[in-house]
Amino acid sequence: MNQATQKLPPATTNYTLFHNFSAVALRWSARLLVATVWLSAALFGLYILAFYAAALYEGNTNRWNEVLPGLYEKNSVATTSGIGLHFAAGGIILVLGSIQLIDKVRVRFPVWHRWIGLIYVSASILAAVGGLIFILLKGTIGGFIMDLGFGLYGVLMFVAALATYRHAVTKSFEKHRAWALRLYALAIGSWLYRMDYGFWLLLTDGLGHTRQFTGLFDQVMFFFFYLPNLVVVEAFIRARRYKAPAGLKLLTCFILLGAAGFLVIGTYYFTIYYWGPAIVKWLSF
Repeated sequence: MNQATQKLPPATTNYTLFHNFSAVALRWSARLLVATVWLSAALFGLYILAFYAAALYEGNTNRWNEVLPGLYEKNSVATTSGIGLHFAAGGIILVLGSIQLIDKVRVRFPVWHRWIGLIYVSASILAAVGGLIFILLKGTIGGFIMDLGFGLYGVLMFVAALATYRHAVTKSFEKHRAWALRLYALAIGSWLYRMDYGFWLLLTDGLGHTRQFTGLFDQVMFFFFYLPNLVVVEAFIRARRYKAPAGLKLLTCFILLGAAGFLVIGTYYFTIYYWGPAIVKWLSF
């Protein structure tokens, strides 16, 4: 403890220590969550290549319908191209998004940060546009409510991508970082969508889920896979400000740690039972 701290009243000293502790805890919990997301998203990206891209390479795109019925139709070039664009851009997003969150990359390699960011934002726009094309031309399997939920998701991603780029160009870096975090929270939505379904099917044996995605759980999931992400990231954006109350920082820390724990468990089981076997089969082939 330095001399300046020793001269402070005990209450002030305790508050300063508590405030510093909350800031450090928030920083490390955020790093843990980012590392967990990066690893899990990379594995899911490999799974996307192993399942969707491999099916396309083998000329067996009917396999797409095994996961989500109605994705592929032989005589519908526009809708198939739209969903194909969505998947291809989504894989790029999952790989590059976490790189952009690393402070050392942004500080030490600003040129790389800008170029990766440009590719990342472009891929986000393409993913949003591809998904919206599919919804507008064909609609989702779950009907109007699913169209609404997924359509809103695409619109929000499109808006967040444009805002991220615009604030970078105008050098409004604080706003740029905030919108980049919002974009990332949206970008990992498709990955979390599968994660949430995996847990739900495992724990409840598919309660509220139907093959046509019209069950109660399905309708909740049309919005749940991305709206909570935005709530968490908004709390983080506000908590990382220096003047944010220490209590808010600690609360956000616990939320981030809970999310990281959830993802560690989910990633383990998905890798063992779903992603891993598909990746190994693809690499062996």
